[in-house]
Amino acid sequence: AAAAAAGPGAAAAAGDEEVCVVGIFGKTALQLCSEKEALVSTVCDRQVFPLFQQEDPELADGAPGQEGEPAAKDYNQLQAYYSQESRVLYLVLTSICDTPQLLRACGDLAAAESREAGPGHPSGGPAPLPHAEAHEFWKHQEKLHCLSLLYLFSVCHILLLVHPTCSFDITYDRVFRALDGLRQKVLPSLKAAIKDCPVGKEWKLNCRPCPPRLLFLFQLNGALKVDPLPGRGQDPCGHLEKPPPKKHSPKRRLQHALEDQIYRIFRKSRVLTNQSINCLFTVPANQAFVYIVAGGAQDGDDPVAVLLDQLRSNCTMRETDSLLAPTLSGPRRYQMMRHGRQQLSFHAESSSSSSSSSGQLVDCTLKEFLWQHVELVLSKKGFDDSVGRNPQPSHFELPTYQKWVAAALKLYEVTIEGKDDDPTSLTGELSSKIMGSIKVLEGYLDIDTKFSENRCQKALPMAHSAYQSNLPHNYTMTVHKNQLAQALRVYSQHARGPAFHKYAMQLNEDCYKFWSNGHQLCEERSLTDQHCVHKFHLLPKAGEKPEADRNPPVLYHNSRARSTGACNCGRKQAPRDDPFDIKAANYDFYQLLEEKCCGKLEHINFPIFQPSTPDPAPARDESSPAPPEGEIEKLKEKEPQTQGESTGLSLALSLGQSTGSLGTYPPDAQGGGDNAESHGQSGDSKSEKRPSLVDRQASTVEYLPGMLHSNCPKGLLPKFSSWSLVKLGPAKAYNFHTGLDQQGFIPGTNYLMPWDIVIRTRTEDEGDLDTNSWPAPNKAVPGKRSAVVMGRGRRRDDIARAFVGFEYEDARGRRFMCSGPDKVMKVMGGGPKESAIKALNSDMPLYILSSTQGRGLKPHYAQFMRLFVVVPDAPLQITLTPQVQPGPPPCPVFYPEKQEITLPSDGLWVLRFPYAYVTERGPCFPPKESQQLMSYKVLRGILKAITQ
Repeated sequence: AAAAAAGPGAAAAAGDEEVCVVGIFGKTALQLCSEKEALVSTVCDRQVFPLFQQEDPELADGAPGQEGEPAAKDYNQLQAYYSQESRVLYLVLTSICDTPQLLRACGDLAAAESREAGPGHPSGGPAPLPHAEAHEFWKHQEKLHCLSLLYLFSVCHILLLVHPTCSFDITYDRVFRALDGLRQKVLPSLKAAIKDCPVGKEWKLNCRPCPPRLLFLFQLNGALKVDPLPGRGQDPCGHLEKPPPKKHSPKRRLQHALEDQIYRIFRKSRVLTNQSINCLFTVPANQAFVYIVAGGAQDGDDPVAVLLDQLRSNCTMRETDSLLAPTLSGPRRYQMMRHGRQQLSFHAESSSSSSSSSGQLVDCTLKEFLWQHVELVLSKKGFDDSVGRNPQPSHFELPTYQKWVAAALKLYEVTIEGKDDDPTSLTGELSSKIMGSIKVLEGYLDIDTKFSENRCQKALPMAHSAYQSNLPHNYTMTVHKNQLAQALRVYSQHARGPAFHKYAMQLNEDCYKFWSNGHQLCEERSLTDQHCVHKFHLLPKAGEKPEADRNPPVLYHNSRARSTGACNCGRKQAPRDDPFDIKAANYDFYQLLEEKCCGKLEHINFPIFQPSTPDPAPARDESSPAPPEGEIEKLKEKEPQTQGESTGLSLALSLGQSTGSLGTYPPDAQGGGDNAESHGQSGDSKSEKRPSLVDRQASTVEYLPGMLHSNCPKGLLPKFSSWSLVKLGPAKAYNFHTGLDQQGFIPGTNYLMPWDIVIRTRTEDEGDLDTNSWPAPNKAVPGKRSAVVMGRGRRRDDIARAFVGFEYEDARGRRFMCSGPDKVMKVMGGGPKESAIKALNSDMPLYILSSTQGRGLKPHYAQFMRLFVVVPDAPLQITLTPQVQPGPPPCPVFYPEKQEITLPSDGLWVLRFPYAYVTERGPCFPPKESQQLMSYKVLRGILKAITQ
């Protein structure tokens, strides 16, 4: 309140003196001497305010606790000066409409942009402030300016509107209508604020000493020029006589025209009515309320040059001035400083003194124009500005200085400072009410936002229609985002203005609500990369039945995609649903067929998790780095051929042979075939082998939630195996000429490729010298038993023949063998002639195009599902080492729970591969483009033969 009630002369004011309060507000031009403070200096005939204003530190730092943010600052500033001689208190409002405050606001905005951009901004400069934020900032400052104007209209008797041009700014009509609406809204709060102040009853009732009279001050700045009279030769009518002079000067005529224009505008907009007591302000009916300052700094003048000229003129002392120099002080000193400044603003001179003798009225000075209204206040006559048939007298009160300060202080705290430190206090309540009433100003001041909101509201239904066009009843997040992008494109074509972002966010929320309110499709994808067709639902818990009528429904995932698959051994086919979890894909389906087909066959079981606690927990997702390429094969090459005899046994002994927590292990024929001698010579060693180090380190507390691969933590096993190894029968169960007799094979593709293996046999000389090599009765010679006729008249006893088949199966149950990468087998009869060596030494594709494509454009893929191996009854070992990489790098390599399996001799074995490959981070989906097929592969070296 010090800015409103203090000043250089206010401190010396007598408390009992009655004062007239004059408020000055308006806009200033981009010139040095057009400040509103110069008006007070001109009227008082002395330098009241300094020429160059220093920045207020409180204004520079912003509001307390706001850290100097531009939006938190109030750039409105009130300055006061009390003239004790004339008993007039001047209140000068400096706002964002003035050039210095406007420059400060722009500087703060630029600083805020630099802080938001930071040093690492890509453009190297400050980021531009968004249009909506900049618009909100300027409109907020305009609302704060209206609050300051409301204060001036509540405490002043006379208001002087200063404008830098000679044309009326029509925007003031909108501002005054906004102020009138705001005043009517907050009038009850203002009454409560000054109810205890020592002022009159009418002041407390109307919250102002009187309806203030508004005066207008315009500056010409060289815009008004009297045209010279035409010459003798230029006169089109030939008039040689000088026209008679008019009664009023051009400035006076412009003044009258502006008065008529202003009055008509305010009467049309209902700002001025017949009864002055109901108006925000009044204008006199029989007195001039517009004054035009003639002259002013011309356009293009340099303010620095003007100051230098003043300095020269003041420093050049004349003889008469030197005699009076010691006695100059006060107003005379100010007049001395104004010597030679006739071009500066607000210079009150009689511009028509020379023309008074010609019959024109003499124009009054600025002080004379203002003082005719001030004298009405000081004489307590008041303003009788009501018009009409029954004019009502308006209230008027001339307060003393102390009474005015008491009322002005309360109003200042409420309207401008907004003190609400104590929420229970009266001031806090009033401030919150006034701040809430500022929204009344938005309908008057923020026309751009009002138009923008109307335009954006009309664009919203069109955007909603664009979002809902061609939509299924239930759809996924991807479809929602695509439709939302289309709706935003339609919205951006029609929406404009600062409300664009606000309603774009509303459009986003509306579309999301529409999608989530019964139209949301289940986002779960099957292991074959197909969406669940149900709307958003919950999964049944253990022992809970599906309920489709609940909200949300309780259902199992279903993509409505069905395929045909074969069992572990391949002899029986059955339809299967599209799986959504690894257990249903790689275990449950085959276990159902196991009871009908493969249950009685011989199996080699893979090790699985054996819990030691009633509630084991899944392992955390702490993926170890993937080993380099070929590391697994190098490790296998370094292992001795007789596993467990040297390395495994010694490591087991070094661990103390603590096998109590590991339980019993099945024989090698059922447990994975670690011991090669137990199958080659079954009679020599029948004792169980001690488990290897990897098996002994398997955890019994944590299990692996996914499948075993190269990036999973070591020492963990899954609850079930995704692989299966089954023995269909002895080696002679496979007929080389007819192939496999199973369902689903395409004719001519059900053959296994021969694999000739060189074995070591004794020569004929060694056989004759060995007297202990006679065969037992009813037993054939081993060498002749394995002999194979290789050509006409030739017998070679060092060759054993195995058979290998790589089987692929598509979703329709069609099966076929491949004789090489991307080469489907086709045998016309008599068995295949191509050897399996080429396929064994190559990376076989995990997916290939099916041999019979459908009618659609989408390609059908067949997946590598089974490996058939016929192990002959011969002195050799065939080791199985399957490794699958179901995707491009960095996809890990999958392998069974036992990385190396020795197949017993004399058998037809089937290794069933997983239907889906899943890691802890998610499934490895099948390829979508044929160009990626080479990245999905079964690594070479799947079979190795070791002779004994």
